[in-house]
Amino acid sequence: MGLFSALLGAPLAPARFVGWTARQVLDAAERQYYDPDAIRAELAELSERLDAGELTEDEFDRMEDELLDRLEEAMAYRAGQ
Repeated sequence: MGLFSALLGAPLAPARFVGWTARQVLDAAERQYYDPDAIRAELAELSERLDAGELTEDEFDRMEDELLDRLEEAMAYRAGQ
C-alpha cells in the first residue's frame, strides 16, 4: 500500500513542497517581525534619525507609535507561543 500511495501522491509533491516552503518563509518573517530586539533597534534608529534632523517631530511620533504598537504585539505573540 505504501508504494501505491507514493506513486499516486508523486504528482502532488511539487505542490506540497511549495506549501511547505511558503510556511517556512512565513514563519521566518513572523519571527523577524515579532523580534523585540529588532523592534528596539528600529526605535533607536528612529531616535537617531530625529536627532540628525531627518525626521520631523510628527513623523517621529507616528513611526514611534507604530513601533511601540508592534512591540506590544510582539510581547503578546511571544507570550502566546
